[in-house]
Amino acid sequence: MAVTFEDFNFNRQILTAIADAGYTEATPIQQKAIPPIMNGQDVMGIAQTGTGKTAAYVLPIIMKLKYAQGDHARALIISPTRELAMQIEENVKTFAANTDLRVVVLYGGLGPKTQIEQINKGVDIIVATPGRFMDIYLAGHIVTKTLQVLVLDEADKMMDMGFMPQINRILEVVPVKRQNLLFSATMSDKIHELSNNFLEYPTIIEVTPQATPAQTVNQHIFHVPNVKTKINLLKKLLEAEGDITKLMIFCKTRVVADDVYKFLLRKFGEGGVKVLHANKGQNTRINSINSFKNDEVKILVATDVASRGIDVSDVSHVINFDVPVVIEDYVHRIGRTGRALQSGEAITFCAPAEQYYLNKIEKLIKQTIPVSAIPDDVFIEETGYDERQAQAKEIDMQKRKDDPDFKGAFHEKKTLNQHKKFDEAKNKVKYGKAYKAAGGKTRSSSSRKKR
Repeated sequence: MAVTFEDFNFNRQILTAIADAGYTEATPIQQKAIPPIMNGQDVMGIAQTGTGKTAAYVLPIIMKLKYAQGDHARALIISPTRELAMQIEENVKTFAANTDLRVVVLYGGLGPKTQIEQINKGVDIIVATPGRFMDIYLAGHIVTKTLQVLVLDEADKMMDMGFMPQINRILEVVPVKRQNLLFSATMSDKIHELSNNFLEYPTIIEVTPQATPAQTVNQHIFHVPNVKTKINLLKKLLEAEGDITKLMIFCKTRVVADDVYKFLLRKFGEGGVKVLHANKGQNTRINSINSFKNDEVKILVATDVASRGIDVSDVSHVINFDVPVVIEDYVHRIGRTGRALQSGEAITFCAPAEQYYLNKIEKLIKQTIPVSAIPDDVFIEETGYDERQAQAKEIDMQKRKDDPDFKGAFHEKKTLNQHKKFDEAKNKVKYGKAYKAAGGKTRSSSSRKKR
């Protein structure tokens, strides 16, 4: 039997806001997390993106705080990226629309002046990235003694991004007596250690097995020899797939993302595609996200900076132009589609040097991803010398990771010898020219003759 939000003890203001936002049935994470959070318990939620976990903690927090009170924050939500922080803030504003609760979002990438002014006006809920929160706290603009609830969202990503020192400092400056909520897509040893330090007798909620893609996502792989063939295949899929209504393309570097974007720009123009990566200015990034969310553009090309924190419910397809090197990011990438029980397609292009990471992904998600054949009319480009060498070098490095004694075509000793031979040859040419310029005599012998 479906659980609706009417089944929880929310007040009428919250229930009206939920209905206005178009939500009726609670997702599994919401069904399991809302009651213990409402009861004041510490909660650890293991849930992938797209399961509705933000609402699972935001709704009880709004219910707990009820209305604006005092000048200082009573709830603090920490997230790893500015995109996710903005998304959480948007959720808070949506569900608190019929209350007078005040929310401020803090993130880097732009000056803190406006954010400080907003805090000084009075705030009930702060949503922040770890670094910017500590910067503004240390500058004396945040009072923490009034905090009642602390949320660490996407804790595994914060670990990956090296935010542990800031998290530890935040834990030192917030009140000891508080409710703690921790959400993560995976349950690694580090997360387990953090939960032991952070949570008091927590209720542990796991709505899907760890790092398992949503069942609503149909995954498949194309094995491709090189980047040019990836572009040709992408072109073919975009021509053939009439059911691509909203597409995210993930690339491992911003250089690749820009190259893919430029290719698509020639095909679809400015009105059809946007690019999102860390090298773009803050306003450009926000505009790109909003254009994609509001259906102004059909395609968003992104690096993993955007694989978490974009809550778009109707992404029909995700294409991994590159296999992610951080294997957990695969789950987060494909979690952009198949959200909220809708179906979605996740397509991955795998070059020879990426097979190593694909194997690890399949081991992580405990699934063998089906392989699709490249359509006959896709032109298979020949792999150029430089790319072939780069692939061979990468494969050598991977083999050395698994076997430190492995000696491949690019092992260090050989590389050093090659450099040595190159330097010797260069010196021969250099000193040969000097000898010739001196009329066949060395500089030292010429100078002796003059003396």
